[in-house]
Amino acid sequence: MYLGRFVQSGFRNLEPLDLTFDPHVNIFLGENAQGKTNLLEAIYFLALSRSHRTNNDRELINFDQDFASLAGRVHQKQVDIDLRLVISKKGKSAWVNRIEQPRLSKYVGHLQAILFSPEDLELVKGAPALRRRFMDLEFGQVNPEYLYFASQYRQSLQQRNNYLKQLAKREASDKVLLSVLTEQVATSASEIISRRYRYLAGLNRYAASAYQAISGAREDLTVIYRPSAKTIAPGNDAQTIKAKLLARFAEIEDDELRRATTLLGPHRDDLEFQLDGKNAHLFASQGQQRSIALSLKLAEIQLIKELTGDEPILLLDDVMSELDQHRQAALLNFIHGKTQTFITTTDLEGISQEIVKQPRIYYIHAGRILEKEEGLNGRRR
Repeated sequence: MYLGRFVQSGFRNLEPLDLTFDPHVNIFLGENAQGKTNLLEAIYFLALSRSHRTNNDRELINFDQDFASLAGRVHQKQVDIDLRLVISKKGKSAWVNRIEQPRLSKYVGHLQAILFSPEDLELVKGAPALRRRFMDLEFGQVNPEYLYFASQYRQSLQQRNNYLKQLAKREASDKVLLSVLTEQVATSASEIISRRYRYLAGLNRYAASAYQAISGAREDLTVIYRPSAKTIAPGNDAQTIKAKLLARFAEIEDDELRRATTLLGPHRDDLEFQLDGKNAHLFASQGQQRSIALSLKLAEIQLIKELTGDEPILLLDDVMSELDQHRQAALLNFIHGKTQTFITTTDLEGISQEIVKQPRIYYIHAGRILEKEEGLNGRRR
């Protein structure tokens, strides 16, 4: 799979553009704050219909425009697909092969994309919200049902939290309605949690292998799902998980009423990374943390290939400068010749000419993108 033609207008500070990308490696070169990250964000948004930087889609529209438009042609093994997204102040609309999609879950999955940015290096020691977002973004693009249940869960959770607040303020007193809302939350939560366990099993397998290669087989990496309902265990099906959630909700009802919020569910779950059985959050060095983050990204590529039959595109947003030469080489060797890759950088130092041969290079300045005519070694292409 690769993204060929890409057309955009009105997205952040980017000037309107119509580009045809190289199927292998594309490098975007420029100083900071010129639009490199915005371009990768636009490609990522085309794939997932959401940003990795903001939950407010209006922020993506250029301040002097009414809407932003993104379009691209995706080349798969058997077929080419045309994608289009329009972001307006009223919301967003999506088309696949010129047919408008009734739900975004019908759109997502036609172009898989893995983004690796400096923020991802905080996955190990960062806040749990980072790891939950990691799961939702990556698992959602390979399974429309996950997206559907995640959307249902957010709506039900908001309704339940609002009603808990009303009960706490004595503006409502109907416990029957609370039980109905609890049932709805538990139903969608159980579907999300069961799928997280399923996908993490594959991710764990590939991440362990990648970490062995990157670390020189010095430690074993394990990724463990930590549900907020402690009675839930790997292997539980959705019905069992739902029953355990409902039982736990009954136990903590008084506490939830006192605090006026929902205290368990996928929005409070977490991931734990272990090296040789020890919690990496507590013991891992900075180098080990970066190896874990890199291993997860490489594992995502392999898992998506296993589930869809196609490699996703890879977006490396100014991450090469954050990795030492050993980890850079491990990353570039892994993706070489397999995955269409987009790299942003302020200079070409550290991008190996031995591994990355004849990339397509673009220069970005003030949101304008120009294709350079020379390769990494300065010779004209």
